[in-house]
Amino acid sequence: MEVKRRTARALVAKLSSVSERTRAEALSELRLISKHDPESRPLIAEAGAVPYLSETLYSSPALQENAAATLLNLSITSRDSLMSTRGFLDALSHALSNSPSPAAVQSCAATIYSLLISDESYRPIIGSKRDILYSLLSIITAANAPPRSIKDALKALFGVALYQLNRATLVGLGAVPALVSLIVRDSRTGIVEDATAVLAQIAGCEESEEAMRKAGGVRVLGDLLDEGTGASGRIRENAVAALLNLARCGGERGRKEVREMGAEVMKGIADLAENGSAKGKSKAVELLKFVVDENGNGNEVRDFRFNSYDDLINHSI
Repeated sequence: MEVKRRTARALVAKLSSVSERTRAEALSELRLISKHDPESRPLIAEAGAVPYLSETLYSSPALQENAAATLLNLSITSRDSLMSTRGFLDALSHALSNSPSPAAVQSCAATIYSLLISDESYRPIIGSKRDILYSLLSIITAANAPPRSIKDALKALFGVALYQLNRATLVGLGAVPALVSLIVRDSRTGIVEDATAVLAQIAGCEESEEAMRKAGGVRVLGDLLDEGTGASGRIRENAVAALLNLARCGGERGRKEVREMGAEVMKGIADLAENGSAKGKSKAVELLKFVVDENGNGNEVRDFRFNSYDDLINHSI
């Protein structure tokens, strides 16, 4: 362990060299070590690497790529060292919006996701950085963004949206039309799965109702539940979750739209209630109860099960 500590210190010391070649070689080694040797990650952070790595995100694309990858590796075990470094989040934001290296952008987005998933206390902090959120949304709306960049940005946005108070901020930044547009134009299953997962989270705030209406979100979600679209099970479950969140958090107009759309795709929802995952079944049943509730009391959920689709249609809640 002492040898690893000395190696980490020696490499980090080289990051302050006036020679770009020396810095580049040190960055390359730190990237490899932090990737393949988990024990060295905290040693690299303790040696003071994070400020240098953050600063390097403002340099040339080649250096940015190795610095961003190293930060991603360190985020696995040395999260506090990253978040306590002054200017770290600003450096990530800069690379997300300005780096010409797709690999650097992907590593920065993945680092944000890693931090958001690992520690809930980071979610309001990162969510308050509007420039980061805007950069992530810019990635998913860019016409020439690589699929990997889009997926990493979507995962980061999902982590941001896990915190309730961040959802209104995302709505204000245009997340709903950006996600709906991505779902409509992109035929790649993995991307649509991730985009609908983010949209389902954002739908869990009252501010999303108007944005969804303007973007045609309810119609798009309903189309995904139509049996003829061939959407994957995860996409359909996310669509159900989004509609259910809209029904829970929206006003009467929003609930009416969800109920009308649900009635059009009842068979698709019922299929999930029978054949989805455990969580998917639960949400589908709850949405079906809401849709068939003639009294409009969609927020109340009772504990009962339907034996068949016909049982559900004929049931009065």
